[in-house]
Amino acid sequence: MSMGSSAQLRRLKPLYQLVVNNILAIVAVPLAAAVLLRAASLGPEEILARALALRPAHMFLCAFLPAAATVLYLMLRPRAVYLVDYACFRTNPNCRVPFATFLEHSRVWPGFDERSVRFMTRLLERSGLGEETCLPYAQHYIPPSRDLESSRAEAELVIFSAIDDLLAKTGVSPQDIDILVVNCSLFAPTPSFTDMIMHRYGLRKDVRNVHLAGMGCSAGLISVELARNLLQVAPRGARALVVSTETITPNYYMGKERAMLLPNCLFRMGGAAALLSTDGAGARFRLAHVVRTLRGASDSAYHCVYQEEDDRGNVGINLSKDLMNIAGDALKANITAMGPLVLPASEQLLFALSFIARKVLNNRIKPYIPDFRTAFEHFCIHAGGRAVIDELQRSLTLSDEQVEASRMTLHRFGNTSSSSLWYELAYIEAKGRMRRGDRVWMIGFGSGFKCNSAAWECIRPAANADGPWANCIHRYPVHIPDVLKH
Repeated sequence: MSMGSSAQLRRLKPLYQLVVNNILAIVAVPLAAAVLLRAASLGPEEILARALALRPAHMFLCAFLPAAATVLYLMLRPRAVYLVDYACFRTNPNCRVPFATFLEHSRVWPGFDERSVRFMTRLLERSGLGEETCLPYAQHYIPPSRDLESSRAEAELVIFSAIDDLLAKTGVSPQDIDILVVNCSLFAPTPSFTDMIMHRYGLRKDVRNVHLAGMGCSAGLISVELARNLLQVAPRGARALVVSTETITPNYYMGKERAMLLPNCLFRMGGAAALLSTDGAGARFRLAHVVRTLRGASDSAYHCVYQEEDDRGNVGINLSKDLMNIAGDALKANITAMGPLVLPASEQLLFALSFIARKVLNNRIKPYIPDFRTAFEHFCIHAGGRAVIDELQRSLTLSDEQVEASRMTLHRFGNTSSSSLWYELAYIEAKGRMRRGDRVWMIGFGSGFKCNSAAWECIRPAANADGPWANCIHRYPVHIPDVLKH
């Protein structure tokens, strides 16, 4: 197809979208006009005479059936779930780990050889991380401390700080929390994190609580879905506290396997707490949809993010070279499920026609990628790494501004695992870009392999930029140099 033809199609697409997305109104208005004209031609006496000629049973059914259907729908539809507010852990400057500090510590530690240090140097240079990401106190020691006490100290610092901020913002008492869901993949002590929170804040004895472990970086949206499901069967107005974090301290890899060194360079400390409720009073977002995609039946997908020991007994996370291909397949499955729920009719029709054409022509034409920019104003893509963001930007044909929140979160905070989506939402709000009625798409990836996503609708934007970006939002966005090819 020539460039001129492509330009003409792009100019015609807004007209096509206007017609298809409003097809019901286009059809209904002439029909309604025809009915009104017909009624006007009959006159009021003729209309009244025809109405009186109807049998009582017909009159009853005309009135009862629509009313009964409306009442039944209102009774059976799932309760709406709202995000009252959220808060992210604010990192301390004394936890900051510049590249030079990270690499100096790596050189001093005898477990890493010069080859491993050079490899991590290249990873950091290409990672998209900045000089202000933070590691827990225990990882500033030489050698890094990975004991249970240090791990608990990090978890308590991150989790309690986020919850304290959230309770202060919402004015909700801990005694008013009915459901507690916490996710942390690689650190699951006894007692659990939910027990730790209940003990700290004195929650009620009847609180329903769940600690999700081993679910990877997409576990935050799994927690949101679980909280939503529990809220929809709880008494109206119930509140659910959702906490997402990853404890870095016990999971620092001390070996030399390249595939297991990458998490050392990308993962940083962080966490978030969110309050959900079925009471929309004072809420800031409405949860529209949650879609989960699991590829664990495939051997390659199951093993692409895998915790294991190297040949010297050092435990770490092995990231497969096929990770991005597997993530791409999981994303395709997820957007196939999410598309019909959120896309306008014009995009769904184009996708359906493309699918039929590919079947008829034996896949000789490229598939049509739906334009999700017609369904969402904002995108929060898991800041799992530069390659993850690049791949999703390409796959979803997003602009640089639409992935800005993800890139800047990776630069400022690093990969904070499941909590990164909340830092990205906070970035969008700190920039003042959120408006009432705006739609947000959160997309997370995790071990297993999973791709989970959630759609939100903004009810009330943040009144100010208070949050994890409060002290640095004026410096963002920053320029991130292109990756150099060697």
